[in-house]
Amino acid sequence: MTTYARGTDTLTRDALTVLQPGFTGTTAPDWLLRRLGEGLASVGLFGRNITSPDQLSSLTAQLRAERDDVLVAIDEEGGDVTRLEVGTGSSFPGNHALGAVDDVELTRQVAHELGRRLAACGVNLNWAPSADVNSNPANPVIGVRSFGADTHLVARHTAAYVTGLQSAGVAACTKHFPGHGDTAVDSHHALPRIDAEPAVLQERELAPFRAAIAAGTRAVMSAHILVPALDPNRPATLSPRILTELLRGDLGYDGLIVTDGMEMRAIAGTYGIERGSVLAIAAGADAICVGGGLADDATVRGLRDALVTAVRSGELPEERLVEAAERVRALARWTASAARSAAAGRETTGSDVGLLAARRALTVTGAQDFAPLIVPPYVAAFTPVANIAVGDETPWGVAAELLRLLPGTETGTFAGDEAGKAALAVAGERRIVAVVRDEHRHPWMTRALDTLLARRPDTIVVEMGVPQAAPRGALHIATYGAARVCGRAAAEVIAGA
Repeated sequence: MTTYARGTDTLTRDALTVLQPGFTGTTAPDWLLRRLGEGLASVGLFGRNITSPDQLSSLTAQLRAERDDVLVAIDEEGGDVTRLEVGTGSSFPGNHALGAVDDVELTRQVAHELGRRLAACGVNLNWAPSADVNSNPANPVIGVRSFGADTHLVARHTAAYVTGLQSAGVAACTKHFPGHGDTAVDSHHALPRIDAEPAVLQERELAPFRAAIAAGTRAVMSAHILVPALDPNRPATLSPRILTELLRGDLGYDGLIVTDGMEMRAIAGTYGIERGSVLAIAAGADAICVGGGLADDATVRGLRDALVTAVRSGELPEERLVEAAERVRALARWTASAARSAAAGRETTGSDVGLLAARRALTVTGAQDFAPLIVPPYVAAFTPVANIAVGDETPWGVAAELLRLLPGTETGTFAGDEAGKAALAVAGERRIVAVVRDEHRHPWMTRALDTLLARRPDTIVVEMGVPQAAPRGALHIATYGAARVCGRAAAEVIAGA
């Protein structure tokens, strides 16, 4: 084994290099710029940091003025999980809609156009795509973020997405390894567990990651999930068996391994973020994502010091930290060359490819007997609590698009056991458009539709989540996601546009 005799400054720089912190505000705070000068090599952006493409471009330029090779990462999946268009809803449908169309060239084009827009704003690492196979319909955190429940479909679209994104000069980060689809718990809140046999995991969960690796994904994100068949003791993010033996060894992956957000309760509530980060790097992770909820200098300083202390105590081999830091720098070098190549061979996909994809994704039931509306309706949005990955800042639904097509359209938001009665009372005699999201996961939503349809069988139903419940209503539209373009595509059908 190589012996490293390195000074404190170099050790500290390496510890900073493996961190991917977030921050608050729409300009870079002084502490972040100072840490970039000291060795921090990555920054994570969230919806709170973005107000417009021009503002984002100014922010990334500010970061690069301090460190020109900085990795600027973002959680931009398109569809329900958007940061670039957090205030308006995404111009691109998410994975589930793309899987419903099942045209890999379309998926590649959508990913390329999304990547092109990110690159134009100075973002060069995207924590996407989700390669999770949504085999559990009750999954509270993946759902429409997955291409679907069929392993082979997910694999081919994951590969297409990686190819499209990276052809725009933006590194893909395929997630959530070894697969978060068969969970019934949100890892933002607790530690999920997948009790599947090794053969099932090999054939179902791992196939999309093999496809992503074959497509050249530059990064893979680990999941905060316990998979006893792979490691009965530690969640994937902290497991040498899963990150080093399985991902590096068995699957032959040699790119960057990024953790999911370490402030998520699955890790923070069990190990703590500092202890968890040391264990993650020791297990084989190369970059520590933190900042979805913790975004300050004290967090960065604490993580840096925890890594330095672990090396000095012998708990974390210094060569492992050195290897991790070098993988971060290697990805930074790749993004620089990829950006030049993408600029030289810029592909024009067309800015409306997202809307075209959303239109193709629709499944419409009852259209043969349906006359498009010419009178403005009442839109009743039955709104579940949003998961943390999606957030509640981004508007969704069909009301805004119907208002544009049918001026005078009104809307209200309803939830709970009396939602159906409340919607009927407010709607009066107007035609009702009921908008739901994952009806199959919310019994109160099913009861609300029962109430509406018993009194108003001419109600139009728009399902903007995973369409597991049976279609019903005078017209039923499944959009396979709640992106702005999905709402527009549904509204066009309703209004005959």
